[in-house]
Amino acid sequence: MVLCLSCLAPVSAHEAHTEYVASELAVSVTSDTQGRVWLARARKGQVWVSSSADAGQHFGKEVAVNATPMKVAADAEARPKIAVAANGYIYLSWTESLKKPYAGYIWFARSVDDGKSFETPYIVHQDRAEITHRFDALQVAADGKITVAWIDKRDLLAAKAAGKTYEGAAIYYAVSTDQGKSFAPEQKLADSSCECCRIAMTSKPDGTVAVLWRHVFAGNERDHAMAEIGQSAAPAIVRASYGHWKIDGCPHHGAALAVGEGFGYHLAYFDGAGDKPGLRVARMDGEAWVTSPPRKIGDPKKNAGHPALLSIGEKVWLAWREHNTEGMDIVAMTSLDGGKTWSLPVTLAHTAARLDYPQWLNLRGQVVLAVSSADKGLLVIPAPL
Repeated sequence: MVLCLSCLAPVSAHEAHTEYVASELAVSVTSDTQGRVWLARARKGQVWVSSSADAGQHFGKEVAVNATPMKVAADAEARPKIAVAANGYIYLSWTESLKKPYAGYIWFARSVDDGKSFETPYIVHQDRAEITHRFDALQVAADGKITVAWIDKRDLLAAKAAGKTYEGAAIYYAVSTDQGKSFAPEQKLADSSCECCRIAMTSKPDGTVAVLWRHVFAGNERDHAMAEIGQSAAPAIVRASYGHWKIDGCPHHGAALAVGEGFGYHLAYFDGAGDKPGLRVARMDGEAWVTSPPRKIGDPKKNAGHPALLSIGEKVWLAWREHNTEGMDIVAMTSLDGGKTWSLPVTLAHTAARLDYPQWLNLRGQVVLAVSSADKGLLVIPAPL
């Protein structure tokens, strides 16, 4: 094993630390058009949803999404996801861990009555083999289209059965165009993804959905790849980072992604290559693709990692987690010029207890950072100006 500087657990070539025990620290948050904060968490085999009308200071009664308990993956890179559409419908996705090692199903549920109740959940994918379908990501585009993507090992197993080699896993996705009533049959987005890093997703105003993942390139280089799922053309896979990090294992460290103003995307990620591993932030473009060299951010001696991004016009917010023997911090930077230059880092939260990964929220123009803490519950902090 190789020690991963980005996480407390060691890198593993065979997912040795991916059999999760549900943690209430691992939550997902989102906001709606009314400025409310919505929170999803797993507890005792069920996914629970609650909302706050006062910027996360107080939450209403939790509502169970799945009536039948199951083993819900909820820790670190895996956790239930929540999104709210413009029409107020609430969507949830999550991974059920199955009996076989590393096997899972991706579930989906929706509420059409403002979170008062949830319809019967169902499995998104048609493939029901007891294999890896894990680390789901959920995105609702401006046109109402719902995309769920996940890491899938059906092609790895097929290759092994045929006596062929296959690096990593694959990325599959499914799309709903009827507000979550059903999903079209899943499609493969890419072969050779990393096995255990979270998938980042965002969408453009025209409904194009962008997917970013850690990829296994030739020579076992675990950099990032990206594809856009548009209205018609088949997604084209492009390389999005060039650290050339060669590692025989999964770092368990997914990236962050946000749409740029007048160009492609903002990208933040962990790169372990060379003698200066750590976080990077860069501007990406769909044509030239790399429009700025990656900038090093965070303190690698404090295990800086698990970044979050939010972009509104020319303003961009970036946050990440750091930890050492004194506790954990959430550190943030802002850019006023579309990521060309950045402010000095500021510490937004500190605790001697555990902190989850940071998440940005836009509450009707008020940007806040949300992070789950072991000692104080969900912290909602105004963003630096």
